Amino acid sequence: MPSALDATPLDGQLVGDGMDEIADLAIRAEDAGFRRLWAPELYRSATIPLAAAVAATDRIEVGTGIALAFTRSPMVLALEALDLDEFSGGRFVLGLGAGVRRLNESWHAAAYRPAVARMRELVAAVRELIAALAERRDARAPGRHYDIHVRGLRRPGPPRRAAIPVWLAAVRPRMTALAGEIADGFLDHPVTSPEWMAERIRPALQEAADRAGRPRPEFGGGAITAVSDEDPDAARRAAALSVGFYATVKSYEELFAEHGFADRLPPIRRAFAAEDADRLADAVGIDMTRAFAAAGSAGEVRARLERYAEVSDRLWLVPPHHMQSPPAVARWQRALLVAFAR
Repeated sequence: MPSALDATPLDGQLVGDGMDEIADLAIRAEDAGFRRLWAPELYRSATIPLAAAVAATDRIEVGTGIALAFTRSPMVLALEALDLDEFSGGRFVLGLGAGVRRLNESWHAAAYRPAVARMRELVAAVRELIAALAERRDARAPGRHYDIHVRGLRRPGPPRRAAIPVWLAAVRPRMTALAGEIADGFLDHPVTSPEWMAERIRPALQEAADRAGRPRPEFGGGAITAVSDEDPDAARRAAALSVGFYATVKSYEELFAEHGFADRLPPIRRAFAAEDADRLADAVGIDMTRAFAAAGSAGEVRARLERYAEVSDRLWLVPPHHMQSPPAVARWQRALLVAFAR
């Protein structure tokens, strides 16, 4: 009988130092049997790297993981989705997230509040625009935050699909409930624990889906994952740095506090502000790293990921990338693909 991990589709993270490296990673992931690659949006956009990935591959799915929803217009999101779906031959998934308020308002000069109501209208508008452009008709998506009316625009050429899957990412209860109500899938934040997934996220998704009279959306669990048989301690330290980065984000305070780590947050933030990686890893500690990541030898990581797989429909393995050099990130990526090749 296969283990939960062996039976769970695996997704990877698409990051790289240059488009050639991104294309090479996509090829390696496809050859290793990974099902989907998610491109984050922080140091790069969530869309352009996917073009490099799909040009280099034939089968693996790709998704924005996640694109910041409020920093683009619904029309731009729809056009990017249609383009990437066309380029990939129907392998594209549109992953959207609200991000945090400071990032939206200070980095992008984009409106953020009310985030849940805004996201609801944006998803409806994007879906309507995708369908209208694919069906060569006018588009209408009325709303308070997004009031879209497109007349006369006809996209040349046949589309791959008139409906592209929309996945939502969330940490807080109301956005999670919205995903249960309207999304095709839910992408979990990689810093959440399997216990948080089982006790907080999946029930909220299911309850919202039940209220909406629809099936629960597919659940993609995320896990910060670092594998090294040669130096398991280095893997644990790298994972601790990623956990520490997320512990500095105010929006995630409740998550860490409910796991009993509220007292760690002040020293973690001081170490992060000082850009002191050793202090940061020490402030996080082995117990906090284990709570929020799967790190160490291949056997240790596999054992920990079994718990993640038990509560996920698919599993997204995210290598450490905070306070890591590009070559180090590439090594963690390759180690994941080797350790979990199918």
